[in-house]
Order: sequence, then C-alpha cells, then structure tokens
Amino acid sequence: MRIGLLLASVAGVSLMGQSALAQQSIGPIDQSKGGFEDKFRQFEGEDWPTPTDYRNASGAPGHRYWQQQVDYDIDVSLDEPRRTLTGREAVTYTNHSPDALGYLWLLLDQQNYRRDSLAERSRTYSNSETVSVNEISRIRRFQDWEGGFNDLRVTGPDGQAVPFTVVDSMMRIELPRPLATGESFTFTIDFTLPLPETNVVGGRSGYECFTKAHEDGNCLFLSAQWFPRLAVYSDYEGWHNSQFLGSGEFTLEFGDYDVSITVPADHVVAATGELQNPDILSPEQRARLERARTADEPVYIVTPQEAAAAEARPARAGTRTWNFSADNVRDFGWASSRKFIWDAMGVEQQSAEHPVVMAMSFYPKEARPLWDAYSTRSIAHTLDVYNQFAFTYPYPTAQSVNGPVGGMEYPMITFNGPRPVRADDGTLTYTERAKNGLIGVVIHEVGHTYFPMIVNSDERQWTWMDEGLNSFLQFEAEKLWDADFPARGEPRDIVEYMVSQDQVPVMTHSDSLLQFGNNAYAKPATALVILRETVLGRELFDRAFREYAQRWAFKRPTPYDFFRTMEESSGVDLDWFWRGWFYSTDHVDIALAGVTAARLESADPEVRARAARERFEAEPGSLTAARNEGIETVVERDPATRDFYNETDRFTVTAQQRRDAESAARKADEDRRAAQGFDDNIYRFTFRNVGGLVMPVILKLTYSDGSDETIRIPAEVWRRNSREVVWQHVSSKTLTGAEIDPLWETADADRSNNFYPQRIDAQSLRLSPAPPPGENRMRDSDVEVSPDSTAARVRRRD
Repeated sequence: MRIGLLLASVAGVSLMGQSALAQQSIGPIDQSKGGFEDKFRQFEGEDWPTPTDYRNASGAPGHRYWQQQVDYDIDVSLDEPRRTLTGREAVTYTNHSPDALGYLWLLLDQQNYRRDSLAERSRTYSNSETVSVNEISRIRRFQDWEGGFNDLRVTGPDGQAVPFTVVDSMMRIELPRPLATGESFTFTIDFTLPLPETNVVGGRSGYECFTKAHEDGNCLFLSAQWFPRLAVYSDYEGWHNSQFLGSGEFTLEFGDYDVSITVPADHVVAATGELQNPDILSPEQRARLERARTADEPVYIVTPQEAAAAEARPARAGTRTWNFSADNVRDFGWASSRKFIWDAMGVEQQSAEHPVVMAMSFYPKEARPLWDAYSTRSIAHTLDVYNQFAFTYPYPTAQSVNGPVGGMEYPMITFNGPRPVRADDGTLTYTERAKNGLIGVVIHEVGHTYFPMIVNSDERQWTWMDEGLNSFLQFEAEKLWDADFPARGEPRDIVEYMVSQDQVPVMTHSDSLLQFGNNAYAKPATALVILRETVLGRELFDRAFREYAQRWAFKRPTPYDFFRTMEESSGVDLDWFWRGWFYSTDHVDIALAGVTAARLESADPEVRARAARERFEAEPGSLTAARNEGIETVVERDPATRDFYNETDRFTVTAQQRRDAESAARKADEDRRAAQGFDDNIYRFTFRNVGGLVMPVILKLTYSDGSDETIRIPAEVWRRNSREVVWQHVSSKTLTGAEIDPLWETADADRSNNFYPQRIDAQSLRLSPAPPPGENRMRDSDVEVSPDSTAARVRRRD
C-alpha cells in the first residue's frame, strides 16, 4: 500500500476517476452483470413473515394479539430414600385463541431419560479411540436405572379418565368436546418421577449426594421439568410440538401456580414464588427474614450452624409441607435439602407492586465461603442492571441455589454450580476462575428471569433469542461489576469462531447448531455489543432495546418482532446488519487495499512544470545509461547533432502554454477561479470487503503534525458494491498513516491488512518440544544388557 501524488487536469478542474484509483490498489474486483449482491435489500416479502393483526409491521403486538392461560394447583412429595417425586396437578387451560381445540399437548421433558427416547436414540459420538470415565458411568447407570414419568393418569372434572397418548417427550390428551374460544377446561394428572443423579447422567435437575472425604452423606435435590406442562399454542405455529432432544429449552404458557411441596421435616425448600406458610420457619428465622428486607448486606436466614446441626443428626421423623404461590409465571422450579444455608437481602427498586425484591441464596457448607461473599450480591447487581436495560423486575423474589446443575433458570429461582475446592489434606481454596464463574453464572441465570421467563421467546426454535440477548446483558452487567472482569462479549472474542468452518447461521434451529455456545450465546451477544457501541450508539440502542423488552414482557415475541422493533424505535434501517450477523456465516475482514493522495495542480504553467520535473528527477534513470558512464555519446562528441531540443526538454514552458494560461484566466468565471485556488489534500482510500460481512468502517488517520482523527464511515458505503469501494477524505494536513478499526470494535478477523503503511507483525517463537523417546520394550520392561552381552544374554534390573 502506498500514497501516490496524482495531478488533476486544469482544464477540467477534475480529479483522477475512481476506476483509475482502483487500478492503483491491489486490483479491482469484477462486479459485472450477475456479480452484484445487494446486502442492503429489505427482508419484507423475502424472509420475514407478513405482518398480521397479531403482530404488526412495527414489531409490536397487534391489536388482536392473544396467548393462552394455564393455571396449576400442584401437590408433590419427595421420597428421599427412593429419590422419587410423587405428584398430582390440577390444570386449568383457558383458550384465548380464535380456534376451537380438540386436544391439548403437554411436555414430558423428563422422558429424554428413557432408554428408547428420541434424545437417547439420536445421540451421536465422535469417532474417537477413547471413551471417558463419565460416559462409562452414564452407560452403566442406564443399565439399572431409567427416568421419565411413570404412573401417568389423567382425569377430567367429573373424575372420569381422559384418554391420552404419549409421543416420546410429549403427551396429547383428548378433550371430551372441542374447547371454544374463551372456554376453560380443568383436568388432573397423577404421576411419579424418579430423579436422575445429575453428576452421572447429566441434565438440568436431579440430585447430588455428598459421600466423599470431608463431606456428610446428605443430598441436594433440584427439581425442574418435574411435572407435565402444557405446550405452547401460538398464532405463528399452532401447537409447538417439537420433541425435546436435550439442548433446545422450554417455551411455555403463563399462568398462576399454587404448589405444596412435602419433604423430610429437616429440609429447607427454595422455590418459585413466595412462601405462603412462613410459620414453617422458626421465630428466629422469620425475624432474620424480616431484617434482611432492609439490610445493606446478606443476612443468614438459616445459619451455617443451623445447617451443620441438621446435617449432623439423623433425619427427623416425619415430613413438612412448604406452600408457595406464584402469579403470572411460565414455569415452576424448586430445591430441597437439609444442607441448605440460606441468606437474603432486600433490593430496592422503583415499583409500586414490588418496591423490595428479596435476593436469596441457598447453598451447602461445601460452597462456603465463595457463596456467602458473592451469590446474593450478584443477584442484587443483576436486578439493578437489567432493570435499567429492560423493565422493573416484576416478582417478589430472585434466588440462586447451589447444586449439581452448572447453570439453569426458572421463574424467580436459578441453579448454579461453582464451589471452592478442598484438597485431600483439608485445605480449602477457590480459584479466580471459580469466583468469576460464580458471579457470571448468577448474573446470567438470574438475567434469564427477564429473557425468556418474562419476554417469552421460543427457545427451542430460536435459542439465541434468550441466550444471546441475555449473554449481551450479562456482558454489560459484568463490566459494571468490575471494569476488568473477564467478560465474554468483546468483538475480538468472537473472531476465531467467525472464521471457523463448523458454523451455521444464528437463525438455525437449536437442535441443529454445530457450535452451540458460540452460535447461541457468543455471536449474537457480540453482535448486540457492536450494534450498541458502534452501529447505533448507546442512546438509540438502549431506547429501542427497552422498547422491545417492554412491548413483549409477558408475551411471546419472534425474531422478526425483535428486528422490527429495533429498527422502528431507533429509526435506522438495519436489514443489512441482521442479514450479515444472523442469516449468514460471513465474517468481518475489511482491508485497506490502497491509498492515494491528490492535490489540484496549479494554473501557473511554470509551477506545473517544476512539479513535473521534480517527480521525474525523483524516479530512477536508465540503468544502461548509468553503466555507460565514461563512454562518450554522439551528442556529446559532435556539436552538429545538437539543436533546440537538446537545449530544452518536455518540462520547458512554451510561449503558447503561457498564452493559453493567460487566456484561461481571463475567461474563468468566479466558481472556476475559486476552484483553482483550492489547496487541500484529497485522499482516496480503497476498502476491500474480504470477509463478506458489510460493516461500518472506522478509520483512524494520523498526520505529519502529530495529530490524529477517527472517522466513522457508515455501513451504507457498501450499498452499490459490497466487495470494494473507494472513499474520499479532504484535509489541509499531510497524511502519514491510516488504520481501520483502531479500537478493535468490529470483530475484524485479519488486522494485518488494516494499516497504511503496512506493519511488520512481531512474533515470538518457542523451541518445539523434544520428541518423545522411541519404542524400547527392553527399557520399558526393566531389562538391561551389558556392553559385552549378546541379544540372548540379558538380565532384569532389580
């Protein structure tokens, strides 16, 4: 890459055209007929569904928007020795759709623990020569244990059996007559459910028992997807009957819950909603809970000493029933253990309904002191940040529970995994990674209460709508926790994935993603960081994002509702952005392929001639003539061969050139005379889109006087040619350097082509490791020979 001096024609008062400039770069790209690709074409009428009365063109719910209502009244009991739940749920389904429904579909997600489930039968493996110990443990467990719902029985309001059919992880119940618009149907389901040992078979719920050294033999129970739940019936898909294969999560209907949980008498229970029988706690614990509402730091409700006493003594005989109520939630989770320490603090917010939210954590002694210090404080921080970005938290509690599930969310309750580690000698420590991991996972999982537990997106079809949006907000919250927090979300973090081979567009169905974490979490989160910081700016982005969150709180948005809302509220056409980041596997790589400098040449022929002579004399002369030095030429030897042309050259100004200049000056109008006085530098930059994803071009310019400036060129610069463009900048200063994306804010994958002048990359080289010793069965068998022995005479070393 170079800067060259271009002289313009005085007669035309023009500059060298773009086609000539392109030839000065690394070569033009053919964009002839058939090669043009419009990266700015609109999605309307192409990939996005037509707006309806249910979802309008602005991205808002339409005037006829509807969704179903499902209310649950559940009694469940935990059989601790058998690790089994027994439950009965009374379900009231209200049909708000315009359609009469002849049957209802329910989710039985725990069926994926059946040996013959679609999830198990479709599991794939790498063609490796090794198998992990964990996989062998899982195989052995499934040989003598099987999960899934058992003893299913469905009865109607009259007590009569209702026919039903189980189809893998779903159940269809046949209604006695079609359920018309506005009507409700109440039915009861009885079931039993064996809980999985999570650390052995995996999953989002189950139990963990503490049986190793330094542990007490008791267990934690985390219950999720633990009861048959109504599937979604929506305006855009009808019944959502995609089977559960293990990754795509659980879009559900909102409703009111009343849940009674019967557990061993010495257990402490955490659950979605508010405790309706607080007298189950001791007077001291109730007093602590009240004091925690106004405390500046977490207060123990169940102290470490109380939990230790419960762990140490044999289980108390009998059971106790904890009753919880939750309104307008889409699911219900709970946890139970005698090991639980419980701390809490109130989080104040601007809400008439919930001016104080109780942030609470439940954890065993094995999680201390990490959880005491960070879990509840992380909940409070999450509420503060997400309230600013989305809406005021609409529930009375927000909880974090430690257990075998690394991170999972349900309304008002989350399961989170990081703990300190205890060495065999009893030494207790925790890593920085564990500390940051706990803070990060609590932010992420509590953040899921907003997305998708309230903004109720379809997780199984578009995982990024909950994971990606939430990971974006997690990144923002982590950076507000600590500016140096190792948060994932910086544009530079996604580059390696963006140039990898095993990727699919973000809009791909959850169960078909090749790199689940990068595709569903990291890429959409990073895209939103770039949209906020670089494309829209914070003011436009934040206003539009809040608009989306508040429009679709307690409703069911699709990606198109998000895209349309962000555009309609910000006032910026972003189809090019969605197409590149969400619908393609292109990556960002914008090269600074060429730079030219031009100044308007003088109208004075003497000045023009001097400039031309200087350029000529700066060029290398004839190599042959230089090496002929000392050999007399004909012109030097014979004066008769020399004439006018030997006394002048092509840079000599002629009388006619002077007359022409004088004539042009007399005839020039005011605009031309003003134009001829223009003395600034005109710089033209050739940008090449190597990666295919159109983006704004952030260009830092450095000048000879030591100053610099950064210019933000909008993405629309690519609208006529998405592969190569020439852009112009005028300055009175002399350019000495240029750099694309100086702050690394666009996820540009190759920075080596971002500079003028091109930089030499510095690199450190390490010596390659010494090769391993070759095969030597004699050495490896502890056999040796003496220098005088033959191959037949060897002796074994002691």
